[in-house]
Amino acid sequence: MKNKKSTQNLFGLRTFGKYGLLTDKTGFAFFSVQPTNISVLSAENIDVKIHHLMMLLSMIPELEIICLDSCECFDGNKVHIKNRLKQEENPHIRKLLEQDMAFLDDIQEMSTARQFLFCIRFKDKKDEQIFQQINRVSKVISEHGFDVRRMEKADVKRMLAIYFEASMNGEEMPDIEGENYLEVIENV
Repeated sequence: MKNKKSTQNLFGLRTFGKYGLLTDKTGFAFFSVQPTNISVLSAENIDVKIHHLMMLLSMIPELEIICLDSCECFDGNKVHIKNRLKQEENPHIRKLLEQDMAFLDDIQEMSTARQFLFCIRFKDKKDEQIFQQINRVSKVISEHGFDVRRMEKADVKRMLAIYFEASMNGEEMPDIEGENYLEVIENV
């Protein structure tokens, strides 16, 4: 019988640290970047944005760029419609709610919403050095015209849940798989 490993073990994920995600070999701090709608910009402004990104990457060559689908945007509406369907007795209203649900399913499939992130790795550094590095990176990103914020633990959990298609409510997932079952055992 083979020793089965969890996804967490296969990827070397250890835990959430003070500044981000910790793995067996390194740590990661993530920065969420507000995307710019370039379809409304002039060619000159697009060139300026590209130049700013090139300058940023030359100043911080270890900076990594991540682009993910951000498909959670319709889930709140879908939950609301499902709840309404359970309560609604009028067949005409139920039919409209079902059409709304089908519409949300269709537009979610066609949705091209994206989430843009910058990532910085830190290894063999003390907390103070990591803090300084994160602050410097955040400042340089902002100085190059990007609306950025460092992602907190709940944001990172949500990002991982979207990436692994585990849940659209990743921030609600437990830190340790099966942790909720241990509490039940302790209460028995």
